[in-house]
Amino acid sequence: MHSLSKLFLAALSLTTLAGAHQQSRAHSRHRTTVRRQSTNKIYKIQDLYQGEDFFNDWNYFTGSDPTGGNVNYLSKSDAQSKGLAYVNDCDNSTVLAVDSTSTVAAGGKRDSVRITSQKSYNGGLFVIDASNMPVGCSTWPSFWTVGPNWPSAGEIDIIEGVNDQTTNQMTLHSGTSQSCTIGKSNSSTDQFTGQVLGTSCYSTENADAGCSVEDTDTSSFGYGFNNADGGVFALLWDNSTGMSMWHFARADIPADLTAQMPNPSTWGTPAGFWSSQSCDISANFYDHQMVVDTTICGNWAGGSAYSSSGCPGKCTDMVANATNYVDAQWVINYIAVFQ
Repeated sequence: MHSLSKLFLAALSLTTLAGAHQQSRAHSRHRTTVRRQSTNKIYKIQDLYQGEDFFNDWNYFTGSDPTGGNVNYLSKSDAQSKGLAYVNDCDNSTVLAVDSTSTVAAGGKRDSVRITSQKSYNGGLFVIDASNMPVGCSTWPSFWTVGPNWPSAGEIDIIEGVNDQTTNQMTLHSGTSQSCTIGKSNSSTDQFTGQVLGTSCYSTENADAGCSVEDTDTSSFGYGFNNADGGVFALLWDNSTGMSMWHFARADIPADLTAQMPNPSTWGTPAGFWSSQSCDISANFYDHQMVVDTTICGNWAGGSAYSSSGCPGKCTDMVANATNYVDAQWVINYIAVFQ
């Protein structure tokens, strides 16, 4: 959310660290034929974030929420002392939670956690395995990567959604004058399974819709994801071919990924694909850090998106209901970067 901004349910004006974002959920009628090239390559693990070592390699964001959310982001020491960031001794998973016990006034700010990887990357295979993601009215969970000086170095949203959304939304934000678009042909050789929400990736402070793809699998987000015991999301960032994103439910995780010898060319059609034929990848995306975040309400989860979601009352009133956030937590088995 260095520049997180979407609209899955309505067109909203979003203010972020870099500026205001807008997005339309209407499916694009513009179609451009793209081809996804697969390289038969077995990737090797470079960085594994897991267990007790997980917290040594991430910084905790403690500033005001760039998206205007009703959250108070905690430091590492405060998050750990309040039980909102810890490693589960039973299964070595990492838990990042929203406070679900404190008394908070309607319209107030509830404690949460937002972390950023200390290392930055310029490509590779990025994988997150989680058994639970934050759910519930007013929640806005996300896992993404972002470069410096948004939007010049771009942003890649791998997991994102709000309230009781049922499917995941994936988005690229480019910040240079170099062309960066997404399309989908009408033929049977379409190179990704998701539905295009917007074709232009170019983002500015006042117009940052980005180019989004909506997953069609209801186990890719929210309660559907958690009920399937979670699963895996993967981003293959290849400057020569483009960006590919997959989601696998727990029962469908590729064996080569479980063995930490992934070969994405064997994984089948991705949920989303952004071709290098229509986007200068290296010019628009570089020096990215990974971010895991949960905010509340804000410019997307609040407002008209909240009222359209079927959630009761006002989003800012929901903040006062502590029990609403009992399941608003990430349970991460690992995050890995392969090269």
